Amino acid sequence: MLNSLTLFITGHKGFETLLFHEVRQILDSVDSQITKQYGGIEVIGDIENAYRVCLHSRLANRVFCQLKTFKVEDEEELYQGILDVDWNDHFGAENTFAVSATLSRSNLDHTHYASLKIKDAIVDQFRERMDVRPTVERNQPDVHIHINIHKNQAKLSLDLSGESLHKRGYRSEHSGAPLKEHLAASMIAHAGWHFERAKTHRFIDPMCGSGTFAIEAAMIAANIAPGLDREYFGFLNWNQHDSALWATCLEQAEEQVESAVDTQIYASDYDANAIRIAKENAERAGVEELINFSHQEIASLSIDESIRPNIIVCNPPYGERLQSEQGLASLYGEIGNSLKRLSPAEVHIISANPDLLHRLRLSRHYKKTLRNGPIDCLLASFQTAEMQNKVDDDRVTESKDKEGQLTEVKPTETIARQPANLESTDLKDYQIEAITPLLNRLQKNSKHLRRWAKRNEVNCYRVYDADLPEFSFALDVYQSEVNPAIHWYHLQEYQAPKTIEEKIAESRIELAKQAVKQVFEIEEQYLFCKTKKRQRGKQQHQKQDSQGELFQVREGSASLLINLSDYLDSGLFLDHRLTRQLISNYAYNKSVLNLFCYTGSSGVQAGLGGAKLIVNVDMSTTYLKWAEENFAINQLADDSQYQFLRADVVELLNNPVRYDINQTFDLILLDPPSFSNSSKMIETLDILRDQEDLIGKSMTLLEKDGLLIFFTSKKSFKISPIISEKYNVKEITRETISEDFKRRPGIHKCWEIRH
Repeated sequence: MLNSLTLFITGHKGFETLLFHEVRQILDSVDSQITKQYGGIEVIGDIENAYRVCLHSRLANRVFCQLKTFKVEDEEELYQGILDVDWNDHFGAENTFAVSATLSRSNLDHTHYASLKIKDAIVDQFRERMDVRPTVERNQPDVHIHINIHKNQAKLSLDLSGESLHKRGYRSEHSGAPLKEHLAASMIAHAGWHFERAKTHRFIDPMCGSGTFAIEAAMIAANIAPGLDREYFGFLNWNQHDSALWATCLEQAEEQVESAVDTQIYASDYDANAIRIAKENAERAGVEELINFSHQEIASLSIDESIRPNIIVCNPPYGERLQSEQGLASLYGEIGNSLKRLSPAEVHIISANPDLLHRLRLSRHYKKTLRNGPIDCLLASFQTAEMQNKVDDDRVTESKDKEGQLTEVKPTETIARQPANLESTDLKDYQIEAITPLLNRLQKNSKHLRRWAKRNEVNCYRVYDADLPEFSFALDVYQSEVNPAIHWYHLQEYQAPKTIEEKIAESRIELAKQAVKQVFEIEEQYLFCKTKKRQRGKQQHQKQDSQGELFQVREGSASLLINLSDYLDSGLFLDHRLTRQLISNYAYNKSVLNLFCYTGSSGVQAGLGGAKLIVNVDMSTTYLKWAEENFAINQLADDSQYQFLRADVVELLNNPVRYDINQTFDLILLDPPSFSNSSKMIETLDILRDQEDLIGKSMTLLEKDGLLIFFTSKKSFKISPIISEKYNVKEITRETISEDFKRRPGIHKCWEIRH
């Protein structure tokens, strides 16, 4: 039995973040390491992880178990790489198997030929060892083998799902143009319908077709695992399969099903045959009693009144199911009119005709392009609440959701009403027209900096930094290296002065969030918001959350990991980009001591610049581990060359031999905090007070012709005259302030110091 498996879980493209959070929730009670990768989620753990995902995931479609990775430049290397696997560990000659392949940007470019080569190698191994061979079976084989070859690098896996997990088993008939179940479930998750919300909200699909949305919503409400009635998985005949453990997982899933469900789910369609099919599918899924089915035209849609807010999810017909006299354009108008009668409601529509969505006459606050099989579609989200307080004919008011929050701001429009739920007299005087300058500034900055970033191959940069006094926040944009189409936005609110009433400050930052989402056309999950308060002592770098999600970005030639949810800072100080470039340029064949190394980004740049030795020092175990991961993803993994030392830097400088520092270094990086009284330190650290001691003792570890780079974010910092008299000091602050930080040239200071 394999003790540790590396699993790769795929879902519908565009919903990777939702899949990540679902997998993390499913595996919450078992030991596993979960990370988001390009195209899916990687999980490292035992076989129970695979069982739980296959059984409980509504959003996944495949669960691959990685067997090996190897280089493939021609068919001989492919054949040998497959032959080197002991296939008897996975299945026997009496079993059936199938092979599939995906190839991209590789010497081998024919998937069928690659699959045949893999099949030949497996069959030849069994013949040579046992004089028998297993049988190839395309439909539900005992073992499904998959290889992905990208840029001549092969990942060989077993498909433990066997076939796509969207096949729940309840849909034996459909009424045309159906959504796959995992896509429907992804849309439902995006809409916010989950087990707890099923008790407080109402779910409606007014164009239900074969009932997929309503059935998936009902299974969520009843906590029915989507794989519970599925008879075929790719691991059932795998030699590593633990049948007793699988039986336990099934038993636990059965026990978790809710027998008494308080939920309201409505599904209707103009096609009586579609309603028949939907009811039969719901019966097979065991949720027919949870869904109110009705045969209704959308134009005359009538649903009982309820105090519960409505969540509406639907997939309008593409044309083939329409009555001959009815056109798509008029249909969309009727949909909009009917849904308005269900206010207040959140509406989520997948459409193959996005140019008709404006006919709904609803306030849209979200959109995402995706594919339904071969069909290009748009997923759009709307609010049905009536538009209020229209300013004039050229101004459109803004929708409020049921909790009174602003949902959409158009850059060219001026809004003249206050945020809801704010009772301050001053706030009533504060008009939302103030958001217009912010929208204009964000657009102006973005246009300029996007072009600058593209010219200079900068993937992460600051786009706004308290440019307008009333909107005091910083906004950084990070581009995913794994999936360059994805950008994350990190909004850090500066703590408002005590002279600003708290409710006014809160209203401004809420407006700022909406402005950012509008200008950059992003959804909520890509915007991360923090408040930058003055922190001292134990508060410094304190956790804000505990999601543990690391995103991979690129800076120059370095891949770096950031965390946008758990800490005040992301783990990558963007204003030091040029400083790190300087370090990389200087580091070739140098020994480097990286003091207060934080997450190791400067050390990584030194390593990629060709440093022969790097010693990274920090007091935080968390940041040292983060730094090690940053080094590892850049293939800087030689323990003798790249070292990580947990130590109080002040104590280390006082007694380096105690920490096995028995040499001098060609390059020393010194980036201390402005102030620290951490309980892990013997003494407090104040950069203004202690600079002479810190720099002086660091210089004792510097080679005679070496370089110390000292940088600080302390605004009031000035280099001590004693330091300037004793050493060769050159301030290089101006050279290290990049284009995106020129609006705040005092964000940091930097010096080169030599003997």
